Amino acid sequence: MIFGKIDYINLLPLHIYLKKYPLPNGFKASMEFKKGVPSKLNRDLFYRRIDGAIISSIESARKKYQNLDIGICAYKKVLSVLVQKNTPHSKDPSSATSNALAKVLKQDGKVIIGDRALKLYLEDDTKYIDLCSLWYEKTGFPFVFARFSCVKKKEIYKIILKKFSKKNIKIPYYILEKYAKRVNLDVKDIKYYLDEIIYYDIKIKEKLALKRFITQAKKI
Repeated sequence: MIFGKIDYINLLPLHIYLKKYPLPNGFKASMEFKKGVPSKLNRDLFYRRIDGAIISSIESARKKYQNLDIGICAYKKVLSVLVQKNTPHSKDPSSATSNALAKVLKQDGKVIIGDRALKLYLEDDTKYIDLCSLWYEKTGFPFVFARFSCVKKKEIYKIILKKFSKKNIKIPYYILEKYAKRVNLDVKDIKYYLDEIIYYDIKIKEKLALKRFITQAKKI
């Protein structure tokens, strides 16, 4: 199995979960992880260079993919998917969903995502528009930024990831410190972001929100 890995803070709980998951030693040893930003993993999955990954939600709508009800979700705000105010329009090359969401919401300006966006927003939120917050204002729905998709071995992934979204993943403090240092944030900021902002269970509201977003994005 070749699993795509996005090395952002918002997927840190998944990496810890997979590391601790009780797979047989031989099976775990045979698993490969390929790192990349969301847009790269979109391409890797499309060309079958990986078997499965959490990819951009708009990309996951392709008929060729099998999807699980696991992804990166946020309700009312996300802090890490932004449009910078008073700037020329530019896409973030790392993300397909966020660029499409900015278009759907008719937001010009520079799109910024991920750990860098989180740091910028926490430093001064007056300079940025939180796209999840604006989506909620307009629709009353949460937003699904990414979803787990695969091209094969869905049943195996389903078994492995079955308990992920329902489990309280405890991240060792030294790992939180490592990411905090890398991004130049406080550990408490990362804990707040993971504990209060991001969640992973795609339920009825999330599915409705995703359907609505994809429908609107296709019209642009």
